Amino acid sequence: MPSNSFESVEHWSVSKKSVRSKRGVVAAQSTVAAGIGAQVLSDGGNAIDAAIATAFALGVVEPWMCGLGGSGYMVVWDNAKKSSTVYDFQGVLSHNIDVNNYPLDPDVPTSTMGFPGVVDDLNTIGYQSISVPGAVKGLCAALSDSGSRGLDTLIEPSVQLAQNGVPASWFTTLQIALATKELSRDKAASDIFLPGGIPLQPEQVMVNPSLANTLSKLAANGPDVMYGGTLGQQMVEDLNAGGSCIELSDFADYNVLCSQSLHGEHRGVTLHTAGSTSGGPRLIDTLGYIAENLDLQQGAGPHNWVVYAQALQHAWRKHSEKIGRATEVGGCTSHLSCVDENGHMVALTYTLLSRFGSGVVLPASGVLMNNAVSYFDPRNGYPTSMSPGKRINASNMCPTIAVKDNESVFAVGASGANFIMPCTTIITALMIDHGFTLEEAINHPRIDVAENGDVTADPLLGADVLNALRSHFVVKPAQRVVFPKRYACPSAVSRDNGWLYGNNDPSQPIGGAVAACSLK
Repeated sequence: MPSNSFESVEHWSVSKKSVRSKRGVVAAQSTVAAGIGAQVLSDGGNAIDAAIATAFALGVVEPWMCGLGGSGYMVVWDNAKKSSTVYDFQGVLSHNIDVNNYPLDPDVPTSTMGFPGVVDDLNTIGYQSISVPGAVKGLCAALSDSGSRGLDTLIEPSVQLAQNGVPASWFTTLQIALATKELSRDKAASDIFLPGGIPLQPEQVMVNPSLANTLSKLAANGPDVMYGGTLGQQMVEDLNAGGSCIELSDFADYNVLCSQSLHGEHRGVTLHTAGSTSGGPRLIDTLGYIAENLDLQQGAGPHNWVVYAQALQHAWRKHSEKIGRATEVGGCTSHLSCVDENGHMVALTYTLLSRFGSGVVLPASGVLMNNAVSYFDPRNGYPTSMSPGKRINASNMCPTIAVKDNESVFAVGASGANFIMPCTTIITALMIDHGFTLEEAINHPRIDVAENGDVTADPLLGADVLNALRSHFVVKPAQRVVFPKRYACPSAVSRDNGWLYGNNDPSQPIGGAVAACSLK
């Protein structure tokens, strides 16, 4: 075995069984949050209701990934109207942002977004790294358009979670430990996640009563209380006290972009995905290359994986030329997918960007804020350069819903920064190219292709596949383990012969799918 090889580090394998139901299924990175969404389905709510309830809960139980201070995309398939809708609730820079307040420092390492380092990491950590978040307004817009339950009903379980607390697991401790340096800079964050100056320990309880109060205000008053109302004013006061230039008018002016989905075809299946600023265009480009070059007669063996790698490399090159910079590495995101008994589907991806975002918890509201300023180039003259009021215009997130003969087939998406698009595309391709079930596709070993063309490959693909890949690429074997992450974490649902299925990545220890119960 070559030195420094990871081909045989672990001698066990893990897989997850799909759950199934005829009432509905929610798949997410937390089974606690998925269970809240599944209960909504059991009580007669639709897929949109379940997705909103799950998303709010994820922000409480998985705060290192997402929350009220985040942003993202949501794709909704209405199986009655036979139409799809995308909600773009990406972060927006304050109208007061000034690139001169983010001077370059050659002694600061290149950021995770591939940009030159900035003095004191002002664009990645702390109050000056925060953009106007869109999550609350985006979730509420989808609920208003297509939901059947009141916002108060859907938020209440999250209020209880934040108020009563969520028992920490070893995975919670791991996530906090990885961000201890950033969290320790902020008193409100330290009080929640670093009691006594050390990461919250397993079986301790993670509580955030200020967040519970904020969620109660949203439940009672709707999103306007945050976007221009008293809650927004409270948040702005804390933001300004910490050094952010965000004003209440920035919240009041925030808009959710609602449109028809971007869509492409692959072997008679229509893929509805997020728009031009997402990873969706790369997903469609990759599948187009696969359709032109894959010989299905050779099955899912070595040839298949070489073509998949070439297709991903092709799409990355087009994307890099388009935006003129590297894309995110090491970001932290959450994805959920759900389906109801009528075939309505939702694929929703949202994020704080980095692990625990900016590392800032606003003291009065308990909201953990994003660090989306890091998405913008601190130099002038680039497609992603920062400027007042600018919206995030380059993301890896690509929540996707597959439809065939005007019937929803599956919804899929993932977390994991640069890993997201390759993962979502490969699961999509395995199900369409080779007829894999959802369970087979989620559990199957995968590859990831970096922008430089290097391929990360799971040794469980087998020696023949790895050798075929090595004849075309630099291959870095890496198993799919909890940490460090070398692959994305997908959550997906599907419909097949009257049954609804859901599953989550086997390397996500707290994730899974929960099925709705039959009505009594």
